[in-house]
Amino acid sequence: MEFLGYSEEVLSSIGGLHTAKEIYQQPEIWTKIWEEVHTQRNDIIKFLETATKNSNSIILTGAGTSAFIGLSLRGVFSNNSGKITESISTTHLVSHPKDYLSQEHPILLVSFARSGDSPESKAVVELADKYSKECYHLVITCNANGALAKGSTKNGKYVFLLPEEANDKSLAMTSSYSGMLLAGILIARINEIESLKNQVSLLASYGNNLIASSEKIKTIASRNFKRAVFLGSGPIYGTAKESHLKLQELTDGQVICKHDSYLGLRHGPKAVIDSSTIIMYLFSNSDYVLQYEKDLVSSMQKGSKPLCEVGVMETSIEGINLENKLIMGTGQHTLDEEFLAVCSIIPAQLLGFFKSINLGLSPDKPSASGAISRVVEGVKIYNL
Repeated sequence: MEFLGYSEEVLSSIGGLHTAKEIYQQPEIWTKIWEEVHTQRNDIIKFLETATKNSNSIILTGAGTSAFIGLSLRGVFSNNSGKITESISTTHLVSHPKDYLSQEHPILLVSFARSGDSPESKAVVELADKYSKECYHLVITCNANGALAKGSTKNGKYVFLLPEEANDKSLAMTSSYSGMLLAGILIARINEIESLKNQVSLLASYGNNLIASSEKIKTIASRNFKRAVFLGSGPIYGTAKESHLKLQELTDGQVICKHDSYLGLRHGPKAVIDSSTIIMYLFSNSDYVLQYEKDLVSSMQKGSKPLCEVGVMETSIEGINLENKLIMGTGQHTLDEEFLAVCSIIPAQLLGFFKSINLGLSPDKPSASGAISRVVEGVKIYNL
């Protein structure tokens, strides 16, 4: 069988079989996640009703890639719960727990983790129980045997496990990231789960369309770029941040990456763009938001020109003339913006995969020095 244009034999020989499979399988996994959330609907509603009723606010947390999920979900959790919602990484919570947790305020802590075994993930659960007035725990993870899934808490806890195949074996998170992000959206909108089946079906078709465009992305990856900038707005900002990390991880830092919002890039960060830079625009499908995004694209005519510009969009956008467009849909149906954040990660995953191969690295284990690993090690947790 082939994945992303390579046979299994070739992928095994170059150390890229797991990554290729895990990128390729995402649309199928998304459908399975909807089915699992739908099956658990009543239990999830019961837990959330108690947790949100007894909490003042919601904190979305995780480390690294898992932390970026919260950036995309802050709006959907806030809008559907009526609670103030913040995205705060475990790496911030562990070092400064009293800046975010208080004995005066009960919270719902939503933890995202592929393995659930990173030192920070485990520590944050204990800190939240210790320094919050009361803490309810919603755990969204890929590992049933991880400490996060198995550990005990003072108050209510609900664990949502993704399908087993979403527990990526490769170093860089791909299907685990998009899967946990989708699970978060569906759980935040649990009262609409029946009607969201059509959205997930459309999402899966968009994912397959992007994977089918892998040859175009492979050609882009062959270009001699040393820097990359990813831009996204609202829920897609989290996807831009994850895109940054994905390409940088898979190239072992040989491509230096940056992310920002469209408006934010103007305030200084635009200076990083030069003739060795690729820019990937992750476009919204909101007419209001697109006004700002189109303005930024037009402004790129001033200053240093990038090597390459790539637009990732739901349908063709009037007034956007780029040399490379990755179009997901046909225009007959529209995804809600937060779902667009899920499939918009695939171009960066593919770009990182192909660039890793071009650089002579093994996508499954691209870190030649061992500087980064699948599960972070060596972090010592201190008593406060």
